Amino acid sequence: MRRRQGFIHKGQARRCCLAIFLLFMAAVAGWFLKKTGEDLRLFQETLRPQSLEFRKHQFLDRNGIALSVTFDNPLNVHDWLPLHDIPVLLQAAFIASEDRRFYQHHGVDWLARGHALVQNLAAFRGVRGASTITEQVVRILHPRPRTLWSRWLEGIEAARLEERFNKAEIFEFYLNQVPYGQQRRGVLQAARLYFDRDPDTLTPAETLTLAVLVRAPGRLGRQQGEGNLAQPLQRLGDFLGRTGHMAAHTPAGFNSIGFALTELHLPIEAGHFIRQLTRHEFSEQHLPPGDGRIAIGPARVLTTLDSVLQGQVQDILDQHLRDLKHLDVHNGAVLVVNYQSDEILAWVNAGGQKNENSGGWIDGVTSPRQPGSTLKPFLYGLALERGWTPATIIDDSPLARPVGDGMHPFRNYSRKHYGPLRLREALGNSLNIPAIRTIQFTGVGDFLDRLHSLGMAGLDRTAGHYGEGLALGNGEVTLLELVQGYTVLARGGVFHPLRFTASGKNYGSARHRIYSPEAASLVADILSDPEARRLEFGNGNILRLPVQTAVKTGTSNDHRDAWAIGFNHRYTVGIWMGNLDGHSTNGLTGTAGPGLILRSVFSELNRFEEAQPLEQSPLLAVVDICSHTGRQAGPFCPTVVEKFMPGTLPETVCDRHTTVDSNKTMVAETAKTEVTAPMHLLQPTPNLQMAMDPHIPDSIEAYPMKISAGHAAKRVEWHVDGQLAGITGENEDRFMWPLARGSHLAQARVWQESGRAPFETPEVRFVVK
Repeated sequence: MRRRQGFIHKGQARRCCLAIFLLFMAAVAGWFLKKTGEDLRLFQETLRPQSLEFRKHQFLDRNGIALSVTFDNPLNVHDWLPLHDIPVLLQAAFIASEDRRFYQHHGVDWLARGHALVQNLAAFRGVRGASTITEQVVRILHPRPRTLWSRWLEGIEAARLEERFNKAEIFEFYLNQVPYGQQRRGVLQAARLYFDRDPDTLTPAETLTLAVLVRAPGRLGRQQGEGNLAQPLQRLGDFLGRTGHMAAHTPAGFNSIGFALTELHLPIEAGHFIRQLTRHEFSEQHLPPGDGRIAIGPARVLTTLDSVLQGQVQDILDQHLRDLKHLDVHNGAVLVVNYQSDEILAWVNAGGQKNENSGGWIDGVTSPRQPGSTLKPFLYGLALERGWTPATIIDDSPLARPVGDGMHPFRNYSRKHYGPLRLREALGNSLNIPAIRTIQFTGVGDFLDRLHSLGMAGLDRTAGHYGEGLALGNGEVTLLELVQGYTVLARGGVFHPLRFTASGKNYGSARHRIYSPEAASLVADILSDPEARRLEFGNGNILRLPVQTAVKTGTSNDHRDAWAIGFNHRYTVGIWMGNLDGHSTNGLTGTAGPGLILRSVFSELNRFEEAQPLEQSPLLAVVDICSHTGRQAGPFCPTVVEKFMPGTLPETVCDRHTTVDSNKTMVAETAKTEVTAPMHLLQPTPNLQMAMDPHIPDSIEAYPMKISAGHAAKRVEWHVDGQLAGITGENEDRFMWPLARGSHLAQARVWQESGRAPFETPEVRFVVK
């Protein structure tokens, strides 16, 4: 009996000594934490993800679907599951595996800690751990080197953590932050990594696997078999079976468990959109990998992108590129904007960043390219504000202009000339020569300023550099800039910066008016009028959409770039196709390529939309006019209905059609509304340099001298170097001058009425080599 009492006294003494030692160590650790202030770093207002530190944002589409994923943040702030959404079996498995007395202790399991300490002291090294779930949370929040001293500090901090937060908050944080392999944290990321599913879809054996893998996630990878898991899974399954959390599993059931690390696949490709967003909206907050700076705030950013629409447009673009492969076109981009809310809905590049063709990593939406005819609506909008009307007559006749020391003949795409045309027909058919005459009216500098106000910053040269060719798109703009410009026309002339995020700042300058509502409405009406484009495109062309849609196509020199831009009552869509390496396509045009895609995209956009017309200014007046002259229609005129801005209605009635028979012939002369320039030599142009053709005998080689059109000449004397070279008669505006090498001065003397002095054109110097 005494011997037994002696053992009891010795056991009590050991426990007493152990308790005193533990209290002493706790006191020392508490003093150390308070002395250094390290415990203050642990505490924060909440353990929810919105209060955690991060280096990189995660971007979501407008419906919360992930557009990007990053595992470079120190904590998991993106893939978070509330505790009530985590399966009960998974919670029980972690409690059983990691901390069976989690709901009984106050941060530290001192009994387990004491047993571990005795074993570690006896072995003179760490052979057993006894970390509770709360202590593991402390280690996640406040990582330290793994030493015995750090373990004691973690114990003190664990007790203080449980004073601040309840068990559910701590357990939820732990299940969302517990580290796994491949830089994954939390059970949601682990389930997707190992099983490519969410936790609530896992089998019981797969659920237990998530708890077992926490012990050693690094040693279980793609090349290692499932046998490493069978025994710990069986032990955990037996325990949970005894506690009633799950039915008993046979060893064979756990042996059959298998997993393979899955590659990360985002539902859609939006890398270019995200880079543009971070460049303009998160340039200071976005931190690259390896940057030591930490941000605190909303780690998940809701963007305006619609992932469903993005995927649909991606499929449309990729399919059309495959169909047009014979035209040697490999790249393309599509931008879709809801201009009523200023939101970017789709930002698509052909093939995405994994495109096997060249240029997959180049963003076609922001790459400067020649816009072709897509700038013409902005030019005609400016002309309408300067006094022209849709009925203004513009002469579509052959035109050549001096370029440097030579002559450049302007041509329409079809190589046809239609003579005098109304502005509506000139813009609708995208004719080049009327566009040149229009920019002569507005001025190149004023048109360039208007394009700058629309946000086309890429046009950074002077007006003299671009010249009149700016009307035909000889500069470079981006698809983003073009779509932004067309949203101005769609909104009735008002510029709104575009938005990338649901609540973020807009892309571009502040809102401001660029065109009057009437001018913008007229341009939109012309672009949506199938009859206006009938001459060049025909009646049944693909640009005739079932819902009223303003459409413009464009093709640059040598077929390098093809465009189609359009807008209806809600959406603006822009498409570019070409080759990002700069080589020409095999005859791709804006209608044959982007035009088809534009029609398909609007078909998707209108699928669940109620059809509505384009918005028109109520101040526009509707008048019957003569289709030939643009004046008010007479009783025998071929009549069309035209719209006019206030104060621009035609004042005179057409007097060219006096009988019904007169309608059978087209009027070939220019209407009185056309403005004529002062008389001058069209050919030669100042400082023109030409060379004689060695294949033509010098005796018969001649050059056509011309005077400007629009002047009724009775007689013209053509002078070269002060000597009379020839005379032409009434209504003749050209003279074939026999070529002679050397530097020459040319001048014409023109008699318009008999008995009056002739008009002398300015002298023009030119060289023949």
